[in-house]
Amino acid sequence: MSNLSLKLREYLNTHFVINAVEIHELQVSSDRTIKCAMRLHDGYVVESVLIPQGERMTACISSQVGCSLTCKFCATGKLKRMRNLNADEIVDQVKLVRDTAMERYGQPLSNIVYMGMGEPLLNYAEVVRSIEMISSPDGLGMSPRRITVSTAGVAKMIKKLADDNLRVNLALSLHAANDEKRNSIMPINETNTLENLADALNYFVDKTGVRPTFEYIAFKEFNDSIKDAMELVAFCKQVKSKVNIIEYNAIDDGEFQQTTKERLKAFTDTLEKNGVICNVRRSRGKDIDAACGQLANKNKLASQQLK
Repeated sequence: MSNLSLKLREYLNTHFVINAVEIHELQVSSDRTIKCAMRLHDGYVVESVLIPQGERMTACISSQVGCSLTCKFCATGKLKRMRNLNADEIVDQVKLVRDTAMERYGQPLSNIVYMGMGEPLLNYAEVVRSIEMISSPDGLGMSPRRITVSTAGVAKMIKKLADDNLRVNLALSLHAANDEKRNSIMPINETNTLENLADALNYFVDKTGVRPTFEYIAFKEFNDSIKDAMELVAFCKQVKSKVNIIEYNAIDDGEFQQTTKERLKAFTDTLEKNGVICNVRRSRGKDIDAACGQLANKNKLASQQLK
């Protein structure tokens, strides 16, 4: 900036730094989903995803480098958590995905989901600050109602999110509606039981008026029986909610399999007959490992840095 005085430029160089996020690599799926490997200033790589679907353009963004929660079905959970992302790094992801949407498809972003790498509620302050920046008229000017924060279930932070009244949507990665089964795939449930989560979610509903969404991956012969469906019905009766049934996307260990069409139909029929609002979400970007649970699965650069 040669129009600034030398003294001011020297002061800025001494006291300020801009650690910009850059797109390291783009992969485009056959269904038009785009996975963006984002390089951070310290060399770490996180992944963000652009999901185009009709008029909707959704950015799925990361909040941590790696993850500490070790959920058994998630590729990111097999990586170490190296650090939290700063708010500006989260916002940079959104801006870069937004620019990609305009360049590739000529459409602006319509929605943002904090469903990428990491647990957003374990990076609470920076996630909240990023939401404020994204939704501010002086920032990206997006409505909070178009932003969804997804959590594996940190009960006390769900209550804090309610108290802070950011007017965002909330999604809970549920995947099993009894404690024993959920403990076996999501160790966080050992300290955030379904009872504790129901209490926190009801607090969130009462404070905000926003009905949370339960994300439920259907694993073959693990959580896809009629009994499992009835347990989910019982949990849904405790909290005003809706359910997204998600296809399982395989990761390298092969421990779980996607359920069959027949078992999935019986499961969803049971939910609907018992008054549960549910939708089956078809996976996007599976061929480039950009689908739910696959982030960092085959990104060699990210995997090497996180070992």
